[in-house]
Amino acid sequence: MRKQRWALRAGRRAVALALVCAGHLGAASLAQRIERLIDSSPAARTAFWGIQMVDLSSGKTLYQLNPGHFFVPASNTKLFTTALALRRLGAEFTFQTRVVASGAPDAEGRIHGPLRLVGGGDPNLSSRAIPYQNGPATGNPLAPIEDLADQVAAHGVKRVEGDIIGDDTWYVWQPYGEGWSIDDPQFEYGAPVSALTINDNTCTLSVRPGAREGDPAALALSPALEYYRIDNRLLTVAVGGERKIRFERAPGGMDVRLWGTIPLRDRGQDLVLGIEDPARYAALALRQALEDRGIAVAGGAIARHRLPNEVPDLLQAPATDAAEPGVELARRVSAPLLEDLRITAKVSQNLHAELALRAVGRARRNIGSPEAGLEEMKAFLAEAGIDAEAYYLNDGSGLARLNLVTPATTVKLLRSMYGSPARESWISLLPVGGQDGTLSGRFGEAGAVGRVHAKTGSLAHVSALSGYVARRGGNWVAFSILVNNFNGHAADVRGIMDRICATIME
Repeated sequence: MRKQRWALRAGRRAVALALVCAGHLGAASLAQRIERLIDSSPAARTAFWGIQMVDLSSGKTLYQLNPGHFFVPASNTKLFTTALALRRLGAEFTFQTRVVASGAPDAEGRIHGPLRLVGGGDPNLSSRAIPYQNGPATGNPLAPIEDLADQVAAHGVKRVEGDIIGDDTWYVWQPYGEGWSIDDPQFEYGAPVSALTINDNTCTLSVRPGAREGDPAALALSPALEYYRIDNRLLTVAVGGERKIRFERAPGGMDVRLWGTIPLRDRGQDLVLGIEDPARYAALALRQALEDRGIAVAGGAIARHRLPNEVPDLLQAPATDAAEPGVELARRVSAPLLEDLRITAKVSQNLHAELALRAVGRARRNIGSPEAGLEEMKAFLAEAGIDAEAYYLNDGSGLARLNLVTPATTVKLLRSMYGSPARESWISLLPVGGQDGTLSGRFGEAGAVGRVHAKTGSLAHVSALSGYVARRGGNWVAFSILVNNFNGHAADVRGIMDRICATIME
């Protein structure tokens, strides 16, 4: 360990000495301050750091440490995905969700056959406010589905003789990314990816104490759809007892187990769960909404997927102009893509980043697969002057532990986007220090608010922050700080990162 620590310090001193020898006395002072900051915390001192800072007006490198080494970037991956989507699809790109029948309703209002809810990749069939607003989403999470049901009812439909089909074949059915952890899909941050996405493919299981000691915990679902089979063995205990809520759902399974204890008068806990097979869940939601409007449905709620083995090539497909058969009974058009990319970056929404990657593949290569999106990513980054050997991206969100980037690669992307015609839109996507998104609680000090525009990243033993800092003189700096392999509190490492950013502002 001593040898490793000595080598790390020696490497930093070598960087500082090189800057001094080059005549950059101000940069050398910056290097010394950064070195002292990293050495001030045991968690930071023993971690692996990568940093690069470049003045955007002069192109001068102000400081760098391990700029060409690879790091797991966590959600800094979303910088690459959102940049790709913005440049390849455009800010005004939209998604469509439709309800389609094989024929129009007959004179008695009957649909002879199934009704298809056809997903087009819209990430925001939910209660989320658009444009982006800081804070949690409120309202009815199934409002978009109810709007579609209202449109169906307005066509005079009284009965559906077949099933309600949740059709997510617009994208290939590859719900989870390679390199995700096995437990990720249980919760909202690992919700499965589907072209038919409802309420971010999540439901909230609210857990509260029962009425009396010894009673099972009281449970409530939002949306109020019976989907999972819940085995509730969570018991209510006396006031002052321990709240110990345990949850488990096997990968791919529909059985949820709860056990543990919750005391009387406890405030309870909300578990936000990923939805297994979102297309089927969406079909169930539409079926219920139709029945609430007096429309009888003879069949059940089922899903229709496009499986990878049904696709000749996951990288490219031929263009087709063939109109899809059927009669459209309802349609919902999304807000412009820019609004969703802003949500994706500011709140670090994994599912939306994965959907953006597939949207690019579908639009540019005629197939909505992660492989097609990542292939288009290679072409996009090559245009930005980034060599294919300088990164390894395996998903769109950064949840995959297989992703690798360097600080220099990340800064090169930031510089390219800063110099692009999309600069204003691009910077508007990023969380703003002390104001919104994942930086709302950081950089809140006087003089720092509003001057950091950057994307965060966090996984176990990984922390990242990359973006732009506005200096006091008006110049902007592009920077990337990637930290891997720390064994301590993430807050300690983030604090050092924030203080490093503060040194750039001066």
